[in-house]
Amino acid sequence: MDSLTYFQLLRRNRAFRRLWWGQVISELGNWFNFLAGLGLVRLVSHADPAVTTIMLLMRLVPFTVFAPLAGAFVDRWSRRMVMIASDLARVAVALGFLLVHRPEDLWIAYLCTALLSFFGAFFEAAKTAAMPNITGERDLLAGNALMFSSRFLLMSLGAALGGWTAATVGYRAAFLVNAVSFLGSALSVWLIPEHETKQLVPASDVLPAREKSSYWSDIREGWSYIISHAPVAVILLVNILWASGGGAGNLILDRLGGVVFMGQHGISGDSAVATLYFAAGLGLFLGMMIARRLGYYFEVIGKTTAFIGYSLFVQGVLYALMGLMPNLWLACLFLFLGRVVVGAEFGVQDTLLLRLVPDKLRGRVLTTDRASELLVWSLSTSVAGWSLRAISPRTLTIIAGLLSATSGLVWLGLFASGRVRLPRKVKTLERKRAGVNAE
Repeated sequence: MDSLTYFQLLRRNRAFRRLWWGQVISELGNWFNFLAGLGLVRLVSHADPAVTTIMLLMRLVPFTVFAPLAGAFVDRWSRRMVMIASDLARVAVALGFLLVHRPEDLWIAYLCTALLSFFGAFFEAAKTAAMPNITGERDLLAGNALMFSSRFLLMSLGAALGGWTAATVGYRAAFLVNAVSFLGSALSVWLIPEHETKQLVPASDVLPAREKSSYWSDIREGWSYIISHAPVAVILLVNILWASGGGAGNLILDRLGGVVFMGQHGISGDSAVATLYFAAGLGLFLGMMIARRLGYYFEVIGKTTAFIGYSLFVQGVLYALMGLMPNLWLACLFLFLGRVVVGAEFGVQDTLLLRLVPDKLRGRVLTTDRASELLVWSLSTSVAGWSLRAISPRTLTIIAGLLSATSGLVWLGLFASGRVRLPRKVKTLERKRAGVNAE
């Protein structure tokens, strides 16, 4: 039986609807903050690329460092309460940007960005780990695709509205919107029943407090699982390879929009950056919206791995071509097309990972995936920022796209050679769906 449509899932699953609404509210505010934060430091530092690079690193590094701990934490404690506490902490942090007025205040912007990333790591770990329990196996792909497609639609809307707000009203309004959005998210998550966010564990499996393992042992258990399960390890590997090029994305969009395309047809730097983010977000949204149908189709014909590999390769080539475009609008077109492809791929790949990992390890494994990817992303951002002293943003775009495309080639090579195979339970699911489709 096919999964519920997006509308049916939202209408019938109250817990998922509340989690989804929480994300809608907070993500919109997040993008207000992100665009306003980049614009603020660009203004205060007189467009110094080093300052932008530091801001992006402050967004990436804390998540990278603390995500494994967050994963172990949410596998042990209430995922619902972790999300609520993270949201409330981010309310206060978001208001800190209001104190930045001069170059001497840039450290405040760095600190607030780092703290938002830190608390965001715990929120994302809890939300991601709870998703399969809230949706169930049948509707996991639909729920995962809808959650991410909404995030990327809000990326477009938030970028557009954030850019407009920064250009017309000022940065302060965007930071206030971000703070209020976290309050709304906390309220929405609070309405979700506790038992919906985690599988019940038999009393016989619960260790007494004195016998509980350390967080470090929990993290090592997650790594042991990854190493001993080849399909999971390969997913982490290709995400790392993708991040070697894709990690420079935020810096590239800031430089293309804020420097290269600024002034074309009278468009401001903030507006150009917002336009690029709008194109990227809209592409990711559409890609995620079609991920449910594409994922189901490729499961039926048994070509899920081929779809993932070819999609990763094509999106990288399209991204590289963006660097050759002479104006903002053509750059947005190729960015949009590439993000449609990678959005559909990510929806299918992330759902595959959620299906492969058991609930008791899900928080640790998924945050390890995110942390490893973001570690390389951080290094990629650092190298990209340094490279701009020697090469142009256009050249950097081409190099980044081709690097990210290698992830698809590696994925295809490993599965085509037979070195990696999907486990029996995934193949059984594909056969069952093929049988239902035939009937």
